[in-house]
This record gives sequence, C-alpha cells and structure tokens, in this order.
Amino acid sequence: MSEKLPFKVADISLADWGRKAITIAENEMPGLMKMRELNGPTKPLKGARIAGCLHMTLQTAVLIETLQALGAEGEYLHQWYCSSGVGFEPSVCVAVYAWKGETDEEYIWCIEQTLYFKDGQPLNMILDDGGDLTNLVHQKYPKLLAGNWRLHCSFKVCRSLVVILSQRFPVSRVAGIKGISEETTTGVHNLYKMLKSGELKVPAINVNDSVTKCQWGVNSGLLVPIEKRKNFAEICLGLTASPVFCSFLQSKFDNLYGCRESLIDGIKRATDVMIAGKVAVVAGYGDVGKGCVQALRGFGARVIVTEIDPINALQAAMEGYEVTTMDEACKEGNIFVTTTGCEDIIMGRHFENMKDDAIVCNIGHFDCEIDVKWLNDNAAEKVNIKPQVDRYRLKNGRHIIVLAEGRLVNLGCAMGHPSFVMSNSFTNQVLAQIELWTNTSKYPLGVYFLPKKLDEEVAAAHLDKLGVKLTKLTDKQAKYLGLPREGPFKPDHYRY
Repeated sequence: MSEKLPFKVADISLADWGRKAITIAENEMPGLMKMRELNGPTKPLKGARIAGCLHMTLQTAVLIETLQALGAEGEYLHQWYCSSGVGFEPSVCVAVYAWKGETDEEYIWCIEQTLYFKDGQPLNMILDDGGDLTNLVHQKYPKLLAGNWRLHCSFKVCRSLVVILSQRFPVSRVAGIKGISEETTTGVHNLYKMLKSGELKVPAINVNDSVTKCQWGVNSGLLVPIEKRKNFAEICLGLTASPVFCSFLQSKFDNLYGCRESLIDGIKRATDVMIAGKVAVVAGYGDVGKGCVQALRGFGARVIVTEIDPINALQAAMEGYEVTTMDEACKEGNIFVTTTGCEDIIMGRHFENMKDDAIVCNIGHFDCEIDVKWLNDNAAEKVNIKPQVDRYRLKNGRHIIVLAEGRLVNLGCAMGHPSFVMSNSFTNQVLAQIELWTNTSKYPLGVYFLPKKLDEEVAAAHLDKLGVKLTKLTDKQAKYLGLPREGPFKPDHYRY
C-alpha cells in the first residue's frame, strides 16, 4: 500500500472554485449542518474508517466534510460522474478518487483505492450507492470481512452471543467491517438478494425505500428489535429472520423531487430540445418515474408510461397517463427515459422502430437499462455531438440521440439533484453510519431501517429553510388521535 496515490481527480487546480461552490451548497443542506452542530463536539464516528462509493458532487463533498466533522476518516470514489475538482477545507483529511469519463477498469481501480487507508489499515465501514463497493468487498476481498464473528453463528443464538462476546472481548468487535449504509433502490435490491442467498456478511441499513414499515419504541434502541418483525420478514423475503427495512425521506425526496428537477436539467443542457408538444415515454412508475413524468408533463409533453406492476400501472392511469408496453410506445415517443433499475428496457428492436432523432436517456441507476452496446455494434454511424451526447445513424436511415452513454443523465449531462433534496438523503446516511458504528452489538446480520420518528426529525430540520410553520397538537387533540404530541404522527402502515 506504500505506492498508493493520496488522491486522483481530473484537475486539482479547480479546488478553489470547488470550495466556493461547496460553501453555497452548505447553505442549502440544513440537515447536514444540523448534524455537525449536534454531533460535532462528541465525535461519535471517531475511529470509523469509512469507504464511500457514490457520485462525487458538491453535495457529496458536504456529506464527506460532515462525516469528518463527526470524527470519521474517509476514502471516497465516485460512480461515473463527478466534479472535476474538489475543494475540501484544509483541515479535512480525505482521499478522493474520481474523475469524469472513467472506464470500467478505472472505476474498479478507484473502488480498490478505498479499501485501505494511508496508514495501511483497512476500511471498517461502507457507505454505498448502488452496491458496487459492497459487492467488490464480498466477492473479491472477503478477508476484509474477517473479524466480524457475529456473522458465523446461527441466527437463534446470534443476538445473545453478540452481547456476551462484546462484553468479554470488546477488541474483537473492532475487527472487520461493522456495517453498510446503502443509498439507492438498486443497491437495496442488491442487499435483498445477498441476504436471501446467504451472501451478505455485514449488517446494513437501508436509507432508500419509500415507506417506513416497522414498530419502534423509545425503549428498544434506535432500530427495531428483530424479533418484532419476524412476520413481515416471512412475507417479504420468505425468511424467518434478518428482514429488510427502509427510510421514507430518501425515496420521496431524493428519487421523486430530485428527479423532477434534475431530469429536465440534464435533457435541456444536452440537447436544448423543446419538450412542449413532444411525446415522452417513461419506463417505470416508481418514485423516480413519478418525478420524471411530473416534470415532463409540466413542460408540456404528452407522457406514456410502461410498467410491470399492476398497482403502479393503475396509479399512472388514474393520473391521466397512457400506460402501454415499450414495444408499442417506441413507435410514438420523441423522448425516452428509463427509470427502472432493471436491464434490457430499451433494446435493438425498439431503436429500429423509433422516430428520427429520438432522444434516449436513463435516470435509473446502472447503464444496463438501455442497450447501448447494440447501437455500437449495429449502427451505420456514430457521431459524438459533444461530451455525453452521441448521435447514431441506424441502417434504416433514422437517427437515435443517446445521452450520457446510457448512464445517469442528470449527473452525466447536468449537476445531479439539487443540494436541498440531497440534504435529506445524506442526513439519513449520517444517522445510519452513526448507529452502526456506535451500537454495533445491537445488529446481527440483517438489513435495517431508520425509524419513522427520525424521518420526521430529519424533515423538521429542513422546514425553517422553506419558511414552514408546523401546527402543534394540543393535549386534547393528541389524546383524541391517540398520538404522542411530538410524533410519530402516522401509523407504520401509512403510505405517504
């Protein structure tokens, strides 16, 4: 590890510019600044060596500096897109490996740089966005999981064994990776699969999903005791243990409201196309898809939705959107947006039936939703119009415009989500890292969530910035509703 580069970015001379931009972003991220105010003096993350795999944006820089302010060390890479320069405070010690336009090989190299710190010590926490770092450690570097003795016992004895061993042998709790916090829908699906197949070896907190599903109490610790959730686990995963749970704020604010603004930003910067009057096809009507269709309709497009889930399809239809298959929609659309997180959404047969100069982009997660490889292999000509914008001429004479090589259009062609919306998501990331680091013995192998009460507190931390004034329940009203005056205000099954 002696030859390890201290950092690698596109242009470090841009750091001064980056510092100014970060300062502006901080003013739009009240949740993270509140974390510094409340937890900075106590340094709850002291000793944590956090490896992060996420998009290197201005907002990510504010997250990193917040984790540092709370005592953590950090090694970070980005996923495909980043600012060209990062301008951290001089007092912040952080290694960043990120530049725009990385190849697949360079991307893996960047991930591997985060596994060991400058003193040669390995990571002991993971902050992930999509599961790439989690997968790499489990598949290629399982030795870094060593010392996590909690994972090798049967579930029935695991919790009691954790408590006994942590009391008798506190040093052994330090070895290995203590926990994972995951940011995205794609990454959470990956955790589901790993947990069900037995591949997951580290407890994780899901800070993504759309609805909080749990029972929580002030006497049960921050996260819900696992035995209270057995039935839900059996329903969701076919398991009798280790259920997966979620956070409301990440999905609704990041996925819906973030995409509602950043999708149009990416398309407009890349193409300057007039959206009004066009036909836009959105694949998927989850939270990301909902944000996208709202944005496109708001700009005057006629929107068609494709969906696999009958509930989501019915929602889209009830909102006035046409719902059909991609095989049908590909003949009508002028603009195509994939939001599913699944592979093979737009394929060769769809390209061949599209209108001339149809614009195709992705705002899901990975680049597998659009079959760009088919275009590269079968198009008669490919012309790079400008960075992140390619125009293919098909053999039938029509043209297809692909944005960001099929990767995230809002990051490849624009600046990603606004700072304010990312403050919600990243505040939950910080809370998850603190919980896994400071209360390790509470969490046998599984994937957990942050409770509704904390979702409400994170939301409340952002209200002053918007000039919001909350109505307060009277004692009489609280008694009538059967709620605590200070919340949580919704039952566990409530869907926002």
